[in-house]
Amino acid sequence: MKQSNKTYFAEILESSITSWEAQSWKWDTIPEFGSLVTATSNGRTLFGIIYDIKTGPIDPIRQPVAYEKTEEELQREQPQIFEFLKTSFSCISIGYQDKGEIFYNLPPQPPKMHTFVGHATQEQYETCFAHEHFLNLLFMTTEQFNLEELLLAIIQHQVRNKVLTKKRLNKFIESFFMLNRNNYLQTKVFLSRLQKLLQATADWKELELL
Repeated sequence: MKQSNKTYFAEILESSITSWEAQSWKWDTIPEFGSLVTATSNGRTLFGIIYDIKTGPIDPIRQPVAYEKTEEELQREQPQIFEFLKTSFSCISIGYQDKGEIFYNLPPQPPKMHTFVGHATQEQYETCFAHEHFLNLLFMTTEQFNLEELLLAIIQHQVRNKVLTKKRLNKFIESFFMLNRNNYLQTKVFLSRLQKLLQATADWKELELL
């Protein structure tokens, strides 16, 4: 089966309703931490956030070794060593779309094995992050990742895709306060980091969070 959508770049090799692991078709196609990806399975479009990425050998017997050469030199002199590398990544499920409606819940079924995974479009970013309810699933499964780092990355990707408005950001902050209400100091430090992140982006330099 040939891919018909240029946004596809990987396929699922391990799957559950809470998370899924996929392998990039090319080892050097490496997605970004905190980015939104989609997989269509069982008639639903599943939304996932990438929380872990790793590159290593396909065969554990063929371990990479240090050659003291640049990638360009190795590609020229020993291109075969790159044939034994793979890049895989793990995604946390934050909701799904079924018959045009968004549900910020775990899907009824995990995505099927070998389902194609694609980068979310700007429209899908707009749709998925139209509501802050996606935070609930992230807070429920924090043992798999650093929650604060992941949230900062998610916000950064929303800014890049031009879907983060001040209204949505305020809703995000309100929900974060509610979900993390027992740890005021942690929340304050997180918001300070978020402020600095947004100030690095021209469109958000005047925004005050604290």
